[in-house]
Amino acid sequence: MTVLVFLDSAYPDGRPADPAVPQLLVSDLGVTRGDGIFESLLAVDGVPRKPDAHLDRLASSAQLLDLQIPVRQAWERAIATALALHFGQGAAGPQGRAAVKLVATRGVEGSGTSTAWVQVSAAPDAARQQTNGIKVLLLDRGYDSMAASRAPWLLLGAKTLSYAVNMAALRYAKEHGADDAIFTSSDGKVLEGPTSTVVLARERDGVRTLLTPERKSGILAGTTQDALFKAAEAAGWELGYGPMVPEDLFAADGLWLASSIRLLVPVRSIDGRELPFSESLNSELAKLADTAL
Repeated sequence: MTVLVFLDSAYPDGRPADPAVPQLLVSDLGVTRGDGIFESLLAVDGVPRKPDAHLDRLASSAQLLDLQIPVRQAWERAIATALALHFGQGAAGPQGRAAVKLVATRGVEGSGTSTAWVQVSAAPDAARQQTNGIKVLLLDRGYDSMAASRAPWLLLGAKTLSYAVNMAALRYAKEHGADDAIFTSSDGKVLEGPTSTVVLARERDGVRTLLTPERKSGILAGTTQDALFKAAEAAGWELGYGPMVPEDLFAADGLWLASSIRLLVPVRSIDGRELPFSESLNSELAKLADTAL
């Protein structure tokens, strides 16, 4: 079941709507131009994971797009309403995992008012990928690693609705025998996955370190990666933030893609080349990510 709740000033806790019937005007700029932003987060047993981090990133994306969206408290109330409707109030209480999507568009052309809603549906089962891992391809994103600072209008680092390129990259990877992709810049730096953040682990002289690409290269700030890093640091890990090149991925003791719904998924091969994999290390980091969220 999918639950849909619109943020509406006439409904302080959000306005539930039927997802089975049309709800958006064809002139909404989110539809006609992909002009808008979104966030996806996980809810477990009725409780959203790291909502503050996602609302912070939603606000950051809105600022980059110069987009006026509803205030934070309105989002919090709408999320609570949507989760209550999705999980219900059964005798056993709310149970299960759900994907929560927050969306804001620039609204109907000429209206000057954004369209915003919360959507909740059952989270896809990622257990097989979390255990067995995935195969990925390295794909050129077409920008150099300094494009974000040189051309802010590209909106690199914002989570926009314009995800056609990301979805095309995933289709390309699957058509060529892989499960996912990792973008690289035109000057050879590792960036991010189409829907995930890159995390690698390495141990040198007894020092264990987690690393992720540097954000100034125009990648999206990863909420799951950030939570994992905080938990790992408390557990004695060192942390590092790029820059990194593809050979760093092959030289690592382990490589993962981190995202809010799948959490941590180990990468077992890149471009057909197998990577080191440790079940114990994968289990350790998976537990850290789960408890941190």
